[in-house]
Order: sequence, then C-alpha cells, then structure tokens
Amino acid sequence: MADKSQAFEFQAETRQLLDIVIHSLYTDKEIFLRELISNASDALDRLRFEALTDPDLIGKNEKLEIRIVGDKEDRTLTIHDNGIGMSREEAVQNLGTIAKSGTKELVQKIKEAKSSEIAEKLIGQFGVGFYSAFMVSDQVEVISKRAGEKACKWVSQGDGSFEVEDDPCSQRGTTITLHLKPVDKDSGIEDFTDPWTISRLVKRYSDFVTYPIINKEVKEEPEKDKDGNPVKDGKKVITYEDKILNSMKPIWKRPADEVTEEEFQEFYKHISHEWEKPLKRFHFKAEGLHEYQALLFIPSKAPNDIHYHAYEYGLRLYARQVNIMERCPDLIPRCFRFLRGIVDSSDLPLNISRQRLQNDRHIVQIRKWLTKKILEALNDLRKEDEEAYLKLWKEFGATFKEAVTSEWENKDKVLPLLLFPSSNDPEKLTTLQEYVERMPEGQHDIYHLSGESRQMLDNSPHLEAFKDKGYEVLFMTDPVDEIMLQSLPDFRSRRLKSAAKGALEFEEEKDNKKAARKWKKREKKYRKMFNFLRKALDEKIKDVRLSKRLTNSPVCLVGTEMDYSPSFERMLEQARIENPKQRRIMELNPNHPVVNGMLERFEKNPEDPILDDYAQLLLGCGLLAEGSEVPDTSRFNSLIANLMVTSMPEAVAAAEAGPPEELAEDDEEDEAQEAAEAKAEEAAEEKAQEKPEKPAARPKAKAKAKPKKSAKKTEKKKKPEPVAE
Repeated sequence: MADKSQAFEFQAETRQLLDIVIHSLYTDKEIFLRELISNASDALDRLRFEALTDPDLIGKNEKLEIRIVGDKEDRTLTIHDNGIGMSREEAVQNLGTIAKSGTKELVQKIKEAKSSEIAEKLIGQFGVGFYSAFMVSDQVEVISKRAGEKACKWVSQGDGSFEVEDDPCSQRGTTITLHLKPVDKDSGIEDFTDPWTISRLVKRYSDFVTYPIINKEVKEEPEKDKDGNPVKDGKKVITYEDKILNSMKPIWKRPADEVTEEEFQEFYKHISHEWEKPLKRFHFKAEGLHEYQALLFIPSKAPNDIHYHAYEYGLRLYARQVNIMERCPDLIPRCFRFLRGIVDSSDLPLNISRQRLQNDRHIVQIRKWLTKKILEALNDLRKEDEEAYLKLWKEFGATFKEAVTSEWENKDKVLPLLLFPSSNDPEKLTTLQEYVERMPEGQHDIYHLSGESRQMLDNSPHLEAFKDKGYEVLFMTDPVDEIMLQSLPDFRSRRLKSAAKGALEFEEEKDNKKAARKWKKREKKYRKMFNFLRKALDEKIKDVRLSKRLTNSPVCLVGTEMDYSPSFERMLEQARIENPKQRRIMELNPNHPVVNGMLERFEKNPEDPILDDYAQLLLGCGLLAEGSEVPDTSRFNSLIANLMVTSMPEAVAAAEAGPPEELAEDDEEDEAQEAAEAKAEEAAEEKAQEKPEKPAARPKAKAKAKPKKSAKKTEKKKKPEPVAE
C-alpha cells in the first residue's frame, strides 16, 4: 500500500478552519506568498542546522535557494526550496492536521474577528499559514523529498480531504504548486503569475529572508550573428535569466536608519511567528576584542504558557550570519524568556556542539553583556516612556520579578525596575524608591502583604493599624512574589516586613514603657481564656495572643517570620507539592465587643459549651478574612444560623409558643375537609370497580324526554330486558 495513493480526511477542526480561511473576506489575500516563503526559509534553516552534524546532507557546491515560477497559461504558481524536505509520514502529519493545540479556539476567534487584519494575525499566531494558499487556489499540490526517503505527493482541493502518493522526484526539498483561481481584483485576487506582482510581494514581505528568492526574468533580445552583432530583420529571441528578488543582507547588519519600521516588523513576525506588532525593539552592538550583535524584540502579549516550567525559550544564535541554533536558552537569563530576537557572533565556530556551547566562554560573555544591555535599556524605557513600560510590566512583570533571585550581581539595576500595587493609590503602581520617599517620619520598615487579589488585600484586617497610622503597604499578588521576597530582605537599608507575619510593634511604641506595662496587664487578663482557645483549636493554631494590628475586626490569623503566606501555601496545594500544613497564630482585638463579651462569658462559666462554638466561629472568621477555606463548612454554617437565632429573641419565643389559636383552628378545619374529600374519592373508586358492564343493545329511535323519576325507580328501569323478535 505504501506505493499507492491514499485518501485522508482532514480532522474536523481543520475542515472548519479551511472553510473559514477560503471563504472569509480578506482584503490582502496576497499574504499567502509571505507564508509559503517563510515556510521555505524555515526548511532551509532546518537543513543547515542538521547539516552541522551530518555534512553530507548538503552537496559541496550546492546553493540553498527559493525559486518562484509563475505560469500564465496554466494559471499556476510554484514555490520550490531545496531545504530539509518531508517524508510521506511527515507530509500527512504536517499538512493534514494542525498539531498545535488551540485549533478550536482559533476557529472561534476567526469567526468572531471583525476585520481582515485581525483574522490575518490569527492565522499566523496559530501556525496555520500554509492553509492561506487555499484563499487563492482551487487546488494545491506539494511534492517533497527528505534526504534518504522516497518523494511523496500531497494533493488537496481544500474540500475536507487530501490524497498522498509516492512521486518519482529525486531532488531533495519541497515544491508547492498552486492552481490559481481566476483573477478577481475586487476579491483581492491579483495575477500572481505576473513577475512584477511576484517581485513586489517579495520585496514587501520577504526582503529580509537570508536565502536568495529567485524568479525567472524574461528578456527579448534581437537575433545575433556569430560575431555577436544584431541580425537585420532577425527574429526576437526570448531568454530567461535568474533574478534575485530580495536583498538577502541580514537586517541586523544594515544601518538602523536604512531599515524601515515595516521591515523590522516583518522580520519580527518571521522569527517569532507572532503577528501582533512588537512592543519595543532593541539593537545592541559590541565591538572590541569580541564582536556581537543582537536584535531583540519585546512582544506585545505574553504567551499563555510562559509560566510553565517546560516553556521553551531562547534567542536565535548565528555565527558569522549562519544560523547554528534555532533557540539558544543560554544567551539570556530565564527571567528574560519573553524576549524574541537573534544574536550574531563572529567568534563562534559553525560546528559547535550543544554540550560545548553551554560551557563556551564566548556564550558566557555574550550572556553577561546581553543581560547588562537589556537591564540598561529597560531602565531607559521606564524613564523615557512610562506608558510603554507599564504595558510591558502588565504582560511580563511577574516573569521579570524572577530576576531578583537569579541576577544578584545586577541587583542595583533590577530593583529600580520593580513595580507593585499598594494601599497608597487604588490604580497606580509604585517603585520601591517611590515608596521610601513617601514614608512618614517614624516609619523605618517597608511593609507588604501577600494575597490573590488587590481587592482582597485592600479589605484585609491585617491593614487596619497601618491605615490608622498612614503607613503604606505594598500588595504582593503574583505567585512568584513569595520566592522573590526571600531574596529581597531590604532596600536602601530598609527592611521588608510582612504585615501578616510576626508580632507587630511600631517603632515609636518600642520605648514606651507605660504602654508596655498596660499591655502586659491586658495579656494577663486574657491568659486563661487564651489557654482554653489553644486547647479547643489545637489542630489549627499554635498560639493565641492579643493583636496590635486590629482596630475594627475581632480576629485575624498571622504567621511567624519564617512561615509561608496563606496564598503561597494554597498555591503549593494546587500544584500538589507536599508541604507540612502550617498552624497559624490567632490574634484577637482586645477592644472589640465580641472578644470582651466572650471573656465575660468565660469568666462566669469556663465550662460553658457555647464557648467552643465561639472558638470555631473566631477561627472561621480569621480564615475567611485571609482567603482560606473553613475546615468544616457545615458546622460553621450551622453555628452562624444558631448565632442569628439567638439574636432574635422575639422570633425564638414565638416559635417555641407554636402557631396562634386562629391559625390552629384554621388548620383543624383544613385537615377535616381534606379527610372528607379523600374519603369521598375512595368510595367513588370502589363503586366504579363494583358496577357491571352494560350488554350490547340494538340502536333505538330517539325517545322523547321524560320527567325524572326517583333514583330507586330509575335503577329498576335500567335492568336489562329481553329484546322482541
């Protein structure tokens, strides 16, 4: 079966996608050529990369190139490359299915797209540029051969199916032939066989491609004699010459003022496969003992999987303009994994292995140089274009915070770039330096609070004392913050302290001996009740004490200086990372009526069973305030309901007394009536079951109506009588 034609069906999502792409109203259907050239360039890159370990893949004098041939008579356009090629199995997999996840999402987004520009971006974003060929073609044929494999032919009309068969082609590479639709300029279909049209599109979209894109140029020359002179009245001779349509000079080698913004954007799309405009572009060049060049881009959107451990990142690595690694993660720290771009070095050998690359001194130097340059550029961006920096931070701030732990030697350049929400402003973010400049007299530490959202933290009971004193608190809402804080003990000699950890004591209170004596006296007053609470809640808390944090709320839960925050602990649980369950410290507000009322009840009767219920309610309130779950929600709800009932004595008394007399009398009458109705229904059912069936009777003439007789006489008349013959 391997040498015969095989028919396949596109997967359901791919059929939907094809239908949308083919029939959508695009204003620029010419983008198909850009996509096919980009695919051809990738195939050539792949060949060069594999040839580093297998030099026999490329012939000694073989030139890597892309050829475009237009045939006006047959209405075909052919794009050929002598790149890596595909085997039969690869053709079925790569052209017949969309391997990238999110196909259904793409189909839905294209349906919802309100403009052709948005739809075009989506096509590139989801890696399905090949299918754009069906926008201008009735049929697409692909002949491809991988080195050492048989050639195969893939054919589809874009109708939901395709065929694959072996092909006698012996040349490595891929040839795509489009059977073009008729020219229809109103629908955006130009004459794509026209050399001028092909040249214009290549110049517009693919001038940066590093391989020659060749088209045959047709020339008419007069007939010449053997000496090379034109023959009088001779025939016109048509000749064909190869014409390179693109400049091929690497865009990073050209002076920046000679490269248009459109060219930079097209280059970014080519290397990143992302179709939104980049947020920012950086061009670095190092000259001296070693020469490096880097062209980097900051994407406008963060990938959905950027925070996954398995996320693949890295810059393209070139050695003397030759791509030696498609994705090199050793060039930049992981905290900069959102960057896209290339690095070109004149000092790296072309055949360097991955193992050597990791330890190569040039790579180490490039990494240090790049890290320094990136941090300097980001600091300049924050100062010169705050709006652009805020957009960057919104997308990649959580990723960049990892630099605090990984780039310790560049700490002075990293810390000024950090932004945090805070209690100072409901919308504006702040830097650490701005926080320090706003600190009131008497405040010596920088306070922060961790949680899932700003709204939850802004309403946290842990902030009550800070708000009263006018102390600003930074909000740590990113999962990475807890790890970052472990590497950030201070800033400009100011300690960073959690507002929800440790025993809170403000600086001005430390030397107040009178206040300290008063506080100890209060603690002694509550000591026995606290011992009771420790025993009642031993599994959940490790200590109970009076709080200096609380001014309005009755209770909050805090940790020691070394404990995880509750939000980080919940994150570990969601990630199924085993971690010993932390017991919290319960702090009670000595000025709150709930706490004082509980103390009075305890002093009257320490064995009162309701005290245990109060303990559970306090624990539940503390857990809910920090965003944690109550351990026994059923009991907690029941306690809340009982508490509400006890606060309504009149309603309780009425319930215990039973319903009013009038309602009781009405209830008795209703019950008697319902019983009588039920008895009547039962009697009717029994009578219906005992009643005999009537015999069949001949039809009679309609009788005149007679006056009604008694029920007894009527019953006698209804008895069956013999019928006269």
